[in-house]
Amino acid sequence: MRYAIRERANTALALALAALVWGGATAAEAQTGSIRGQVTDAVSGEAIPIARISVEGTRLRARADEDGRYTLSGVPVGGVVVVAEFLGYEPERREVTVVRGRPTVVDFELVGVAWRRMTADSIARAAVVGQPVVEAERRQAALRGQVQVAAEQAARVQPLHFAPPHDFNTESYAHIAENDFRLVSASPLSTFSIDVDRASYSNIRRFIQDGERPPVDAVRIEEMINYFPYDWGSVGREHPFSVTTEVWDAPWKREHRLVRIGLHARSIDTADLPPSNLVFLLDVSGSMRPENKLPLLKKAFALLVDQLRAQDRVAIVVYAGAAGLVLPSTPGNKREKILAALDKLQAGGSTAGGAGLELAYATAFEHFMDGGNNRVILATDGDFNVGASSDAEMVRLIEQERDGGTFLTVMGFGTGNLKDSKMEQIADHGNGNFHYVDGLLEARKVLVEEMGGTLFTLAKDVKLQIEFNPASVAGYRLIGYENRLLADEDFNDDTKDAGELGAGHTVTALYEVVPVGVAVPREEVDDLRYQPQPDDLPASEFADEMMYVKVRYKDPDGTKSRLLEQAVAERSGAPSVDFRFATAVAGFGMLLRDSKHAGDLTLGDVVGLAEKGKGDDPRGYRGEFIRLVEATRDLGLLRGEGAGSR
Repeated sequence: MRYAIRERANTALALALAALVWGGATAAEAQTGSIRGQVTDAVSGEAIPIARISVEGTRLRARADEDGRYTLSGVPVGGVVVVAEFLGYEPERREVTVVRGRPTVVDFELVGVAWRRMTADSIARAAVVGQPVVEAERRQAALRGQVQVAAEQAARVQPLHFAPPHDFNTESYAHIAENDFRLVSASPLSTFSIDVDRASYSNIRRFIQDGERPPVDAVRIEEMINYFPYDWGSVGREHPFSVTTEVWDAPWKREHRLVRIGLHARSIDTADLPPSNLVFLLDVSGSMRPENKLPLLKKAFALLVDQLRAQDRVAIVVYAGAAGLVLPSTPGNKREKILAALDKLQAGGSTAGGAGLELAYATAFEHFMDGGNNRVILATDGDFNVGASSDAEMVRLIEQERDGGTFLTVMGFGTGNLKDSKMEQIADHGNGNFHYVDGLLEARKVLVEEMGGTLFTLAKDVKLQIEFNPASVAGYRLIGYENRLLADEDFNDDTKDAGELGAGHTVTALYEVVPVGVAVPREEVDDLRYQPQPDDLPASEFADEMMYVKVRYKDPDGTKSRLLEQAVAERSGAPSVDFRFATAVAGFGMLLRDSKHAGDLTLGDVVGLAEKGKGDDPRGYRGEFIRLVEATRDLGLLRGEGAGSR
């Protein structure tokens, strides 16, 4: 890693990224001081450009310049803890005392993760054979020069490229254990984070259009439902979104109820969006050569560039064998310059994304816009390796930058190498969203039609908590959102991260509810000894309520949450067109997942529901969904659902 840093210092960092402080001082100058110093590699002594330095417990942070030097201003006087970090290195913490009148000098020598492991392994082996530890350390020191020479020679060798076999497939998906029914008597609260990702639907569409059944764990029902826009009506002035509910009979089990909870964010015209400070972090490794990867990526981002304004800025960072800044931050109206930089990109080299991520965030940091949309947009086929560092380090970096006001959007491209689970994870930690782009039409949907929702956050850390009335509800299950569940106590904890809601976004959640008097379909368990049974429940002033919905959220730059709440009446009515369609999508997802809760639902039933819920469909998304379900049936991709099953 440290040798790649020197390469970046000679190329990408020739622009001399200055050490900047985010946030600045808020106390009077007499009550603050400053910290300065240098960050170097403990083995080679070389500077570590763009290393992150922060003061624990504050929002003060800086980036080292090309010589590894940094300055932190506005630091409270007294004892503080200063932290230096860079992917591939062990973080280093220092307790120092800051005084007025003169800077406190704090130099850091970071130890690479790989070197730490090699040294520890050598010392451990020495102890086993009885060799003195001091001698082992001396031998390690003697090897340092040899290691450096070998690494420098390796850095000058061009990486070998190979074309994987046509059927080579390393795609990976996180396991999803479907939500089961829960008894209200035992679990009256259900708490989860919203999800505005859309990747699952476009990904399963790709599989079906190729004549294949999608992997079960590629099917995330909430992402399928939320792929489609819904009409929730107007949004009031007090909050940036509205909350709406509907109740209907569940089509796959008529004695059950289906409850639709919807959030609708205020739309903002593109011309009225705050200025954007964007950094495109683009994977140009060898695996990105196919037409549905880098060539499609370049066309997709060209669509976004066409939407930029003079007040917007965009930079381009690429990564393969090493990271580089191929376009410094440029005004959005300089389209020819931006498009020319995109057009020149070529795929080649291995994948080591950690250095690229550091450089992208450093570039966003340098041009940070107070009150603007500061965002890194990562585009990759998903094989996002971080070199000598770990995924945990990468998540810490993303969270640190998120807390500093720079969010992350992730866009996946191509087939055969998609690391869906990793891409979803890093988008969630970065206060962003995850999209899978399977063609130019999907790119237009994400980056043009839904640009506000994709790039501009109206509310962050949005959490829902539902309290079920035991006088009306015996049991319930949340359909989807399995990887978004929260502990009940997390709802009121403002330090817990949750999902983000962009301008114009709509979010739908469906609950299947079992009324009192109907058996709850679940694994057999013993009756509870101390909980009242439904017949024993006292009369309640809330007898006409089924559930109580609470929503917490923060403003994009806020730290304290706000609360919305409303009751849901215990009444089932005629469903709206949107409710019918969302139910059809949920039913399709249940069938693709072989859900035990799908009852006797068929693909024909799904088509019937969707046709009644098609509505105006100006963009044709719902019509495409119907054709996708019909193709799944006609191709016989589900057991017992062949062309003859209509």
